[in-house]
Amino acid sequence: MDVAPAPAMEQLISRAWASLLDQADAIADDITLTLLERDPYWSEQRPDRQADLRASTREHVRSGIRAMARLAGTDHRATDVWRETGRLRARQGVPMDRVLSAYTQGTRTLWEALLRQGWDEKERINEHVLVLAGQQLWAALDVQNAVLVEAYRREANRLQRQNLQRQQNFLDGLVEGRGADPEFAREAREALGIGPDEQVVCVVAPFADPLDEPLRAPEDRLERVGVSSHWHVREGNVFGLVPPGTLSVRQLVRALEPCVAGRVGLAPSGDGLAGFATAYRLASRTAESLPRGTQRVVPLTDRLPEVLLAGSPEVVPVLVAETVGPLLAQPAPLSRTLLETLSALLAHDGSPTHAAAALYCHRNTVIYRMKQIESLTGRSLSHPQDKLELSLGLLATGRNFTDRA
Repeated sequence: MDVAPAPAMEQLISRAWASLLDQADAIADDITLTLLERDPYWSEQRPDRQADLRASTREHVRSGIRAMARLAGTDHRATDVWRETGRLRARQGVPMDRVLSAYTQGTRTLWEALLRQGWDEKERINEHVLVLAGQQLWAALDVQNAVLVEAYRREANRLQRQNLQRQQNFLDGLVEGRGADPEFAREAREALGIGPDEQVVCVVAPFADPLDEPLRAPEDRLERVGVSSHWHVREGNVFGLVPPGTLSVRQLVRALEPCVAGRVGLAPSGDGLAGFATAYRLASRTAESLPRGTQRVVPLTDRLPEVLLAGSPEVVPVLVAETVGPLLAQPAPLSRTLLETLSALLAHDGSPTHAAAALYCHRNTVIYRMKQIESLTGRSLSHPQDKLELSLGLLATGRNFTDRA
């Protein structure tokens, strides 16, 4: 077979594609029907989304045929269609693999339509023209996919950043107490994916320094136990809003333990989003009640006395002076001995026998020290109110002998 010069062959290929222009809508509808019948994703979509698929497919087929037919001004138009489709499908949340699959199906159907044109001898399309036209078509698919994927990813990234910023704005508002506003709470639940009656827990971890990471990838750790969470940074803290689902607070603590690298406090919000601001303050105080340098996560219920003291800093000097102040005023060796003994007695409900075992000394020694403590403080370790105040006073000093006791 004689080979036509390249310009002549290009003209034949263009003419072959142009012969499909009057069938463009029918070809597009065939593509749409195939997708609806064979792809569960598209078959399960709402009627309006399916109608959009049909309209979009018609536009793609028309612009694609015109571009391959080399009609004036069509290359730029086709590229715009592919790019806009990538952005639109990203906004609609259509998975990228379904978009690319639809393009492949469309290309196959378009190629079959051109083959039928040649087989039916409606146009003078020889085999060589068909081969070259096919090469052109599949090369165009590569270009289409590249343009669409880039546009899709750019739009998906933009939407992700926008959505993240929106979520963080809602987290800021909840910390500021706006969760008590029903309309704000409704919008926050929608943005954060939280049910109307779903309970939430606040997790707070203070930064020890700007480069510190008191919690390392907590969202990943929680996802492993089926919990979705939202995190933000505010006022020197990293904090999270966690709907625990079926997990108890204790189970949540255990789930977070592997990623703890600093002081971390948890507090449930009894009133859902409306009480999140209170939960944030309590979780912050819980974390701050732990000694600096600690790498530990604790719930509010484990640190209630410490949190109470942290919430009333002006009371602390008075409490110390009125309870353990006289013990602190003793010479250093005696002061430490009496404070250790007091801690052991309080840890063992005032029992000299158990306190002596914890301190590795004789019971009579503990009894003697207990009398010294009671004489100096004017309080009795057999009186519940006095024991409570001495416990709080010891906590307020920031000295912890419990582990030794």
